[in-house]
Amino acid sequence: MPSQSRRDAMKIDFARLNHILIPTRKDERDRFRETRVGRLAGSLVGAFWGSLTDEGRSLLLVGFVIGALSIDVRATSGYVFFAVLAGALAGSLAAARKLRIGDVTLAVDAPRHVTIGEPVTFSVTCSRRAASSGATHRPLRVRGPFLPWDGKWIDEAPAEIVAPEGGSASAAMRARFVARGLHHLDPFTAAAVAPIGLACGPRRESEAVKLYVVPRVANVVRLPFTIASRHQPGGVALASKSGEAMDLHGVRPYRPGDPVRDLHARSWARTGLPVVREYQQEYFTRVGVVLDTDVVDRDELEAAIELAAGVVAHLAGGEALVDVLVAGDRVHELTVGRSLGRLDQALELLATVERGSALRAPELLARLERYLDRLSAVVFITLRDASEEQRAGVERGIADHGIACTTLHVDGDLLASLAARKELAW
Repeated sequence: MPSQSRRDAMKIDFARLNHILIPTRKDERDRFRETRVGRLAGSLVGAFWGSLTDEGRSLLLVGFVIGALSIDVRATSGYVFFAVLAGALAGSLAAARKLRIGDVTLAVDAPRHVTIGEPVTFSVTCSRRAASSGATHRPLRVRGPFLPWDGKWIDEAPAEIVAPEGGSASAAMRARFVARGLHHLDPFTAAAVAPIGLACGPRRESEAVKLYVVPRVANVVRLPFTIASRHQPGGVALASKSGEAMDLHGVRPYRPGDPVRDLHARSWARTGLPVVREYQQEYFTRVGVVLDTDVVDRDELEAAIELAAGVVAHLAGGEALVDVLVAGDRVHELTVGRSLGRLDQALELLATVERGSALRAPELLARLERYLDRLSAVVFITLRDASEEQRAGVERGIADHGIACTTLHVDGDLLASLAARKELAW
């Protein structure tokens, strides 16, 4: 029997195949909509199928079945029922054409990123401008966009909402995504519902929604090395102070909360105002994280990315600065830790990592060359498919610059620990 991760991978492959004719990226979908075929399809769908509510679509399918069973009008009277259904649908569609909601605006509130596999909530708010017409406003149906292959709506579509004049009403929709990456979703829509609830009027659209689906963060509690600080001439701008290796940067006016021991008596006597010494730290621990992406098994790549996220989170939670992130052929400059950056920054970069080319030590070292002089250590995450010769070449090249290189190998035991969400300590 296949493992759970293998079954999940099979489901993902089937979902991707099921959407093979649908462009994944929003710009590609918009480009298709501008073609002649896309405009024709959009007009037909929008004027008929897209204008029906869920109840109307169900009734339409029932009508097709009844119509098929009632072709022989001499043998059955089911065609009468078919005619009633068809008339109800046609009447609702005709009535709904006049239910325009030009005074309604739509806004969607969504988080910037969500962890892969976790539910994300979209809050859709319909606001109506104040008016003095006193007209009765029909209930609104809010609907989400057609999701990409890796997305799925969790709950049923929200019930109808009514936005009062000069006020607003909100509905929440939840979805789940099973693949990392930057997702550009199509707009959410709202439309007024016709009296018998079978059709909706012309739809109002929100702005498109951008969402990062980021990897999980491995629970790294200890790494197998102790990192020394390295001199950084001029310090690191805006970094929070830590430790004792401080150089005098100058003096500045006293601010409430400054330590009394930093008061500079001579400057205070000369200016008549309290003045304190200002120090600048010039020794920092700056770490580079290198992720090998040459792998065939998708589960291994996801595990390596999860481990990289855990390493960055662990380092950023201490006194180190994560200064550079290398994933395959791409080098990302970032400064995470010491009040300079957020973990989100690294997670968004890791969200877009794809399988890369084979590991080549000279090429990787060439990409790292400009950063090595300021790094204190490098964490090198490799996979089972990595060449032992190339991996050793990377380690030697980094060590030749006087930098500690720690290699974390993603093997079977580590894969099992990551899958079980265990604490990782070396």
